[in-house]
Amino acid sequence: MSKVVHPIEPLFDERSETLILGSFPSVKSREVMFFYGHKQNRFWPLLARIFEADTPVTIEEKSKLILDNKLALWDVIHSCEIDGSADSTIKAVVPNNLSVMLENAPIKRIFVNGRKAFALYQKHIEPTIGIGARVLPSTSPANAAYSLDRLYEIWSREIKGESK
Repeated sequence: MSKVVHPIEPLFDERSETLILGSFPSVKSREVMFFYGHKQNRFWPLLARIFEADTPVTIEEKSKLILDNKLALWDVIHSCEIDGSADSTIKAVVPNNLSVMLENAPIKRIFVNGRKAFALYQKHIEPTIGIGARVLPSTSPANAAYSLDRLYEIWSREIKGESK
């Protein structure tokens, strides 16, 4: 297990109102230097379906999908010890500093992608910034309990602000 530093800059602009945080980029995401880089992760097909867009392929298309829909994207962890891509092996967490996003974008809501990211957020970030987050089921292929249809049902309701 080795210490790894998050290599990807946060994705947001002055219109971003909803922040989605993962835990830490997978090995594949770190290789391609962009979020949700593993082809089996359902994040990009899911967001494309929610916003009635074509599934983005390039980093430019993915960035456009995020920014055009007033979203922001980053991860809870700045650096950690991790074995491969397994969230279950994460140790020695140093959280990301969200202040750059919170000070430069009108973030109104924060969602976390998966329970591990949520637990890390609650432990390392929420006490510092005082903003609660809502957990969404993980889009990881490891979360086989949720079909793409079920993820869509939950994510679309939450992201589009239709939850109670």
